[in-house]
Amino acid sequence: MRPDQPAADGYADRMADTPPGTPLPPSPAPAAPSVGQAARMPLRRLGWRRFLALAAVVLLIAACAVFMVFTLGRSLGVQALLIGVAAAILPVPVLVACFLWLDRYEPEPLKYLIFCFAWGAFVSTAASLTVNEFAAGLFADWGLPDALTGVLVAPFIEELTKALGPILLLVFRRREWSGITDGLVYCGLSAVGFAMVENILYLGGLGYASGADRYGPVTGINQVIGIFILRILLFGFAHPLFTSMTGVGLGIAARTADRRVRVLAPIGGLLLAMMLHGTWNLLPTLTQATGEAVIMLYGFLGLMVPVFFGMVGLAVWLRAWEGRLTERTLPDYVRAGWLSPPEVAALSSLGRRHAARSWARRVAGDAGVRAMRGYQSAATRLALLRDGSLRGLDRKPADQERTAREERELLDAIGAYRSFFVGRDPQAPTGIWDGSRYHLRFPDGTQRAVDAPDEPVVPIPVVLAPAPPPPVGYGPPPGWPGLRSAPPWPPGHP
Repeated sequence: MRPDQPAADGYADRMADTPPGTPLPPSPAPAAPSVGQAARMPLRRLGWRRFLALAAVVLLIAACAVFMVFTLGRSLGVQALLIGVAAAILPVPVLVACFLWLDRYEPEPLKYLIFCFAWGAFVSTAASLTVNEFAAGLFADWGLPDALTGVLVAPFIEELTKALGPILLLVFRRREWSGITDGLVYCGLSAVGFAMVENILYLGGLGYASGADRYGPVTGINQVIGIFILRILLFGFAHPLFTSMTGVGLGIAARTADRRVRVLAPIGGLLLAMMLHGTWNLLPTLTQATGEAVIMLYGFLGLMVPVFFGMVGLAVWLRAWEGRLTERTLPDYVRAGWLSPPEVAALSSLGRRHAARSWARRVAGDAGVRAMRGYQSAATRLALLRDGSLRGLDRKPADQERTAREERELLDAIGAYRSFFVGRDPQAPTGIWDGSRYHLRFPDGTQRAVDAPDEPVVPIPVVLAPAPPPPVGYGPPPGWPGLRSAPPWPPGHP
């Protein structure tokens, strides 16, 4: 693959099938560095202001959690609460796994995922429950039907509070957002947390408690099963689907330099989430008021199902787009001599990444797999960093300096991971990539320069020549990507 040419399909899928060759001699290559240590963005100092803000957020979530446990326990009773919790937790691992699958190219830090889930589960539910109960009492005093709470108030307060957690991440941790995919993941996990606690109320209260009080525990369990099938198995996607609209808006805002888009995109996504939520709540209200079950059926099949599959299609397409981002941005580093063509080609799809890890296991064992995972994570972060720089996201000099520092640290991490593999595969000729050609040494001792093939056959076959400073900022510096002359053989090799 030449530096400016995408890899042909199928080449990396064959990488793991190369023959094992002769036993490898002991290698002086260093041990694989820790993935979390090298591929992670540099940490900022925890000043007293950031410490107070972090402490305030943790205390807020903890206080809301205590409030929800006390409120649900008092209204449902201990037995109904435990049954509701057990039933509501069942779908959570499946839904969380779906969002983690969507985030496989560039996984987000675990602490931010937990934060979004906890925010939706406790802060959003506590605020929504308080506001909804207040609105219901107000409507009752005015002689208005209680159903107005679900149609007019609940969509507004629930979608707003579910989105506040991801919005805080966008404001204070914008560099952790790589685009719409991250918006879907963060907002989706917040919605899953919210839905889990809301389901406790329905399963434990409307399900077990109401049935057990009137007809006994068996009836209560039967009602729990019925509500579980209807509310979770059939409509369990509702809250994540609503809030995903806000996630799209936040993701667009995270990757644009236009200030108007940064403001309007989240507002538009949030309004769309509220309208979709309100429409969904309106359907059963109209069905009950008119006695026409066809309203709910048509609303479900004509609105929710198309929107659901449309959002799933968008998420899958965005996931593939995130993989192809490496093919669009990393060739700059290939031409500058920081990466070789096969490295970029081996990053462009999950299948190719899996093939590269299989190759790493064959030539370097389990430690090689860990090093390859770290390499892939660092390279993906580098592609996102370069893409953000080209989009003009770093307007302030301090942001540009931080981007340059992060870029250099990621390149150093990539070099450390690469050093684990160089010379370990007996099927690959050893040599140097200088940014335009390979300088290879063959088994008969001859050395020659070779152009990059259209289809590379191994992911990391060569040592890189010393490279100039990386391409940082809004454009290449003067003279970039001019390269130093590459020696025909890496110093120190026999």
